[in-house]
Amino acid sequence: MPALPVQPRDAFLASRPAVLAKGPLAILLVEDGKAVERTVQHHLDLGFRHILLMSDQPQDLPETMAGRVTQLSHDCRRPAAHVNAVNAVIRAVAPGTWLYYAFNAEFLFFPFCETRSVGEMLAFHTEERRPAMLTYVIDLYAPDLKAAPDAVDPDNAMFDRAGYYALGRRGADGQVRERQLDFHGGLRWRYEEFLPADRRRIDRIALFQAAPGLTVTADHRFSVEEYNTYSCPWHHNLTAAIASFRVAKALVTNPGSRERIGDMTWRHSHRFDWSSQQLMDLGLMEPGQWF
Repeated sequence: MPALPVQPRDAFLASRPAVLAKGPLAILLVEDGKAVERTVQHHLDLGFRHILLMSDQPQDLPETMAGRVTQLSHDCRRPAAHVNAVNAVIRAVAPGTWLYYAFNAEFLFFPFCETRSVGEMLAFHTEERRPAMLTYVIDLYAPDLKAAPDAVDPDNAMFDRAGYYALGRRGADGQVRERQLDFHGGLRWRYEEFLPADRRRIDRIALFQAAPGLTVTADHRFSVEEYNTYSCPWHHNLTAAIASFRVAKALVTNPGSRERIGDMTWRHSHRFDWSSQQLMDLGLMEPGQWF
């Protein structure tokens, strides 16, 4: 398979190419070579108009993807690599453009995504006057680390069906933030001793509309507080989920944890069937008023 040419990120964004004229657009940050093609294909199948693939290494992808994927140079291995990348795209697109960001080996799911496109879903969300959408990052992991030592096994993926909880979020002033919660669970909860406190949350505002002056933070929140809310004041809104091998990869790679984890499965491990209905049945995403 040919490698996609790598274009200078800033020069490409400054040129305001036609592919940025209309969303939804996906920003995928490539931290390593795990499941890159599968990640890209999954998001193309969801209906994203174009994917900006951020990487400092050329990625070998099928020629059929070339028209909907642009690879841009970006070092995704440095801490908080998403901040500079996402904020650069926000500045480059028109206000109101829907954007999404995630990493390789992460897969977006939203209610009824098997039969409805991401554009249809975001059109409904826009009608509800919501400029952003809460996503829960659901950790995936291999059931057998001997067979898959990198913890990535999409065909046999497991996830936790229990152990999720939320805590009220307080601002710098000590006051509880309205309609904001810190969500926890999955591998980040079970192996919290190996993760810094600021990386234990599983909530991420991964879908949002670009706006002048808007910026994302290192902890996956935004500079506009309304973007960080889970719903409007009147009723429950749509939420989505990101099925992610990212934490599992880190746990079996990092020196502080890799020798102490022999098996990630436990009594609440369950086979992931790659369906939105499974996630809705377990309360891991919310259809809101969308039926």
